[in-house]
Amino acid sequence: MERRQFVTAAALAAVLPALAPAAAYARGAAGAAGDRPAAPSPGIPARAEVLEVVRRVADQWIGAHSDPGDNGWARATLFSGMMAAHRLTGERRYLDYTRDWAESHDYGLLGGVTTRHADNQCAGQAYLDLHEVDGDPAALTAIEECLHTMVTDQPDKNDDWWWDDALHMAMPPFARLGVLRGDPSYLEKMHALYTHTRSVEGGPGLWIPGSGLWYRDKNFLPGGITSPNGLPVVWSRGNGWVAGAHAKVLAVLPPGAPGLAEYRATLVQQLGALRSVQRADGFWNVNLADPAHLPGPETSGTAFFAYASAWAVRSGLVPAGTYRPVAARAWNGMVATAVHPDGFLGYVQGVGDRPESSQPVGWTTTADFGVGAFLMAGAQIAALAR
Repeated sequence: MERRQFVTAAALAAVLPALAPAAAYARGAAGAAGDRPAAPSPGIPARAEVLEVVRRVADQWIGAHSDPGDNGWARATLFSGMMAAHRLTGERRYLDYTRDWAESHDYGLLGGVTTRHADNQCAGQAYLDLHEVDGDPAALTAIEECLHTMVTDQPDKNDDWWWDDALHMAMPPFARLGVLRGDPSYLEKMHALYTHTRSVEGGPGLWIPGSGLWYRDKNFLPGGITSPNGLPVVWSRGNGWVAGAHAKVLAVLPPGAPGLAEYRATLVQQLGALRSVQRADGFWNVNLADPAHLPGPETSGTAFFAYASAWAVRSGLVPAGTYRPVAARAWNGMVATAVHPDGFLGYVQGVGDRPESSQPVGWTTTADFGVGAFLMAGAQIAALAR
């Protein structure tokens, strides 16, 4: 049975802003019995080394999955990573694998063009990537009609993104289409939807002002579900989706775009909080607010944090001297601990919405979206290589 405990808002405020227990764990390099990680290098590896690992992980996935799969959010995240690997390495097989997947679905969306569900819109990211390569207008027909409908139909309805994962699934397509078409209505609608998620959903919104981290959904707000130790549940991958969304959107938004300053400040604050709770082995725990709650390495959240940190360093959003080692330790830790000799990527928590989901997480647990996040991270890390 699902374990539910409750915590007062006052107790939550005392724990989260400073993130003291988790920070103490990260700096002390000691968690539960037997969980004593080795410290990875804080230096970015050579570009050739990064490319070798990216190729190995991408090739292993392709070799094990001749059927590219459905067009839901999980597979769509994989193919965003495949396109990042293609841009990084120039390997045509990653482009062909992605194109074959998209064409097998006629560049369509789960739920059709009337869907408002962010998960169903995630495929639009890979379709936009393919459009940049091929210029085929058919690649954007479904995602553009879908998002245009959200802009024009029920214009005051902004509560669709009720969970923080939604930011990664849908914000990048809104931002990229708005820029591609020169249509600010996409950017305005995106910011309205984002504002609801951040500051309204469940009452106070899912963003935690004191720490800069995010609750996954309203079930984890103060007074809701806590860890077995009575501490807040601040899910790592949920925060990974948020960090990835901000980095992707900021990479394309023009000066003066609605919400631009807010997005920048929000990502900076989140990365600062994440830096304070990074494990000594380079990973992050599944619960960022309770290091004793199912502690251990987890790849999918860590990969998105590496991706967002590396992008923020590259863009000048955060100081390189402070955050370059964060990204490097995350990447080097994943390569040392999670990447098998044949390229299989382990320690990925499967589909879920909280730390307990798809447990146990270990050497042989993987998932398509985790591979995608890892490939995206590799592309950003390679760009930092000297």
